Amino acid sequence: MKKRHFLVLGAIAGALLMPLLTACASYDYTQRVSEVRSDLFLAETEDFSLTLACISREYPYADDGIPCPMTDSVEVTLAPKGDVPDGAEVYFETCGGEASFSAAFGDFRFSQGVTEFPQDSVLVRVVWGGESVELAATSVKTETTLSVKDALAAFVAAEEETLQAMRRDGAFCGEICIRLLRRDKNYYYAAVTDGTQRTALLLDADTGEVLARRTDTL
Repeated sequence: MKKRHFLVLGAIAGALLMPLLTACASYDYTQRVSEVRSDLFLAETEDFSLTLACISREYPYADDGIPCPMTDSVEVTLAPKGDVPDGAEVYFETCGGEASFSAAFGDFRFSQGVTEFPQDSVLVRVVWGGESVELAATSVKTETTLSVKDALAAFVAAEEETLQAMRRDGAFCGEICIRLLRRDKNYYYAAVTDGTQRTALLLDADTGEVLARRTDTL
């Protein structure tokens, strides 16, 4: 009889604990990511510098706190070091075409949808000032560079209160952006928005340490 009572009490206790265990389970924020810049490839000549970025981004893109299905693309930027030619073309692997000049930034830009991203290095042919040049663009990532997943984990740990404040009726109502940056070294830009406010961090790409924080009202 006592054994039966123990079994019943155990079942009741398990049922009562289940919501608590579910509530304590970590939320999968990867489902709320709407933009990722996972890698950067760099190369340069005497005439220009080249940056090739691997980007996964929601479509249509809207900074509204609601993530949508993402598509993969490679974006190439050609920044002149001197005279700006009348036009520029970019070709890599099976992709390529004419780059558009951005008057706002003073550089040429080319974007192409892809089914997979390059690894380690990629051979790029650039038509610049009527001349064609081939160069190998190499990834900025090293053995110590955190993965996007680890960068996201560092962001979530640092902004736990911010993420909790974006919950509505128990559901997280926001979207997250993770971008690999290259300046004097590698960094990650990580931001979250719920359509009314954006909180962004600059992270050390090797350690995940928070270097800077900013919050803006949209």
